[in-house]
Amino acid sequence: MDPMPWSECQDALRKLVQDPVRHRSKREGAMRPTLLLPSDLNAKDVLRKYIPVAALGKLDAGLPMDLLSELRPVTCIFVQLQLAAGTSSVHLSTVLKEASRVMLEILSPHKGHINKVLLCDKVSGGERWPPPAPEGGQTMSVAVTRGTMFCGVTGHPLRHEYTVLGQKVNLAARMMVHYPGLVSCDAVTYAASRLPASYFKELPEREMKGLRQPGPVYQYVGVTEESIFGVGLTKKRSEYVPLLGRKQETDLFVSCLNAYRDSGQRNILAVEGTMGCGKSHLLAELASLGQDAGHRVVALELLEIDTRQPFSAIRMLMARALGLQDCESRGDRQRVLKTKLQGTIEESSYCLLNDIFGVKFPISDNVREMDETQRRLELHSTRVKVLEKTLTGDFGIFVIDNAHFIDPDSWFIMSPVLQKVSLFMVMSLAPGYEITESFRKAAADNATSQKITYLHLDKLKASVVMQKVCKDLGVVSIPRDLVRFLIRTSSGIPYYCEELLRCLRANDMLQFCTRRQSGKAKDNWESLITSAAEASSLAATWSSEARNDGRVCLLRPGMTLENTALPIPLKEIALTQLDRMQPLTRMVVKFAAIIGPVFTTQLLLHILPTGLRTHMNSSLDELVSDNILRWLKNTEVPEDVQDPTEGPATSSQVESSVQRPSPSTRTEEQQPGVLAFCVPLLQKAAYELWPERQRVALRGKCAAFLE
Repeated sequence: MDPMPWSECQDALRKLVQDPVRHRSKREGAMRPTLLLPSDLNAKDVLRKYIPVAALGKLDAGLPMDLLSELRPVTCIFVQLQLAAGTSSVHLSTVLKEASRVMLEILSPHKGHINKVLLCDKVSGGERWPPPAPEGGQTMSVAVTRGTMFCGVTGHPLRHEYTVLGQKVNLAARMMVHYPGLVSCDAVTYAASRLPASYFKELPEREMKGLRQPGPVYQYVGVTEESIFGVGLTKKRSEYVPLLGRKQETDLFVSCLNAYRDSGQRNILAVEGTMGCGKSHLLAELASLGQDAGHRVVALELLEIDTRQPFSAIRMLMARALGLQDCESRGDRQRVLKTKLQGTIEESSYCLLNDIFGVKFPISDNVREMDETQRRLELHSTRVKVLEKTLTGDFGIFVIDNAHFIDPDSWFIMSPVLQKVSLFMVMSLAPGYEITESFRKAAADNATSQKITYLHLDKLKASVVMQKVCKDLGVVSIPRDLVRFLIRTSSGIPYYCEELLRCLRANDMLQFCTRRQSGKAKDNWESLITSAAEASSLAATWSSEARNDGRVCLLRPGMTLENTALPIPLKEIALTQLDRMQPLTRMVVKFAAIIGPVFTTQLLLHILPTGLRTHMNSSLDELVSDNILRWLKNTEVPEDVQDPTEGPATSSQVESSVQRPSPSTRTEEQQPGVLAFCVPLLQKAAYELWPERQRVALRGKCAAFLE
């Protein structure tokens, strides 16, 4: 929300102080200070400053108050400022204003907002809480938690408040108090950050009021000396089974590598793909193939945090190429640099490497006499020389995962160097970043297309998804219902499939046994799916690895896959697309999600509130054009309503029967009034946004219509 100008706040307080009786409301003997609402024409603009942006957009769209509330994944941050005793109100105002400005700069790019600013002056046991900061100073405590929370309207209708409630909110408030002066986070935030373990330190467990077993708490320590050299590829290649479904990509890599080895032909293999499509696994496979061919591989994985650290990408790339990450001390790093950079830069310029690689070469007289501009130019020249040396020497193949996270300062140096040196580099890119666009344009340019091979990573085929599930579970057979659920919900994206499997196993919905045991369990063998050829191949591979004696996977009795809640990472991915929609369109999607993956316009119109019915047709047309919904044809039976026990049982036949439908527009061949979600993941995420009470009421309304 926009902060209220200090002049307006002072004016309101002045009115309260001058006439306190007039601005108090009497009720059953209680006296409570109140502020008069402005009555001029600008009253609406003044009041809007107190309403969070998340609620303001819905109110502007005319949505009813009872539709503002949702259950959604939220990152909750509590910040406590402890000022020195005797801090004046003027200084307090200045500190709060500056703190709000800094927080909004951080939160706004992530669609975050400040919900409350409280002045705490509690007295507990005769002492003020929070205790004042040390004399002459101030301290800050930050606590971060993550989870599904209630976001919506609470309180009496005359005093409605849009806020966030839930156990994770309480946990963040307790952590802020029990870990003063630190930036702390819960285990979920720690795992979701995907940062190396060196960025965190586990904190001792504390007993917190109202919370039983809050779980591990971590302190964020930030960039350390260990982390300045980056990390290698976090995804590891399987020693037993080749990467599934990526033979075309690996063959292209081998072809480019042979051309580089035989003729020294420079090549940059750029792999683009959406999040979760398997870029990191593919790069781990390619790096392993390069090592098997006798090449030295310099591998680096960049993180989103690296984009905010100037020159971090080239520092990590050069350090790992020079082998500095293996040095145990600063002295060892200095000896390696002097050995491998001899003749590349002058002896007097080694001191310019101090801040880059965490070393302490003596400051030379030549550098000491430089002014600021000269030193900056010399430092730039040194970086370029060292980068060219590491890229053009016999350092092998360079592999950069998440290359779209290269910081702007590093890219300013790397871009011209990559255009003139001879090297073989493999990098992964995600759409929507400037670096990705620059590589895409360079690959299309005739002048540079010979030096850049651009590859778009497609989703996995249904048969490959089935094989991947068997490989990840270490089994030779899986239930047909599980195959269809994973293929439909994951849409062929490997990461989605892995998260769904992790969720199913965490909820103990799967059981494993040998073929002999499963026969005793009265299992319907027609519900197990795998081809004979695949079964023998998988069994030969995994029984030697895990001695599983032909293990099979079964669903536990009474378990329904369709009622499985989405893992938070997948829900957040789907909600990112949902939150980009206009409020009215988003609300239509939420009501359609109540009905299911397939719905009729008649039923949707019945459950929509009166105010939304006039917008239904235009919203549906927009959703169809954006490939979120599709009209069903007369002869088409949606995969969601097919009988799972019917149809073929081989993986190739499964692939042909559950392909994701391509979007289409309404024609004469289509059945009027019947639509389906193109991506079931979005329908599932939108359905779970509803609070339980509203969800039950809407399902009852649907049932009444069908009766």
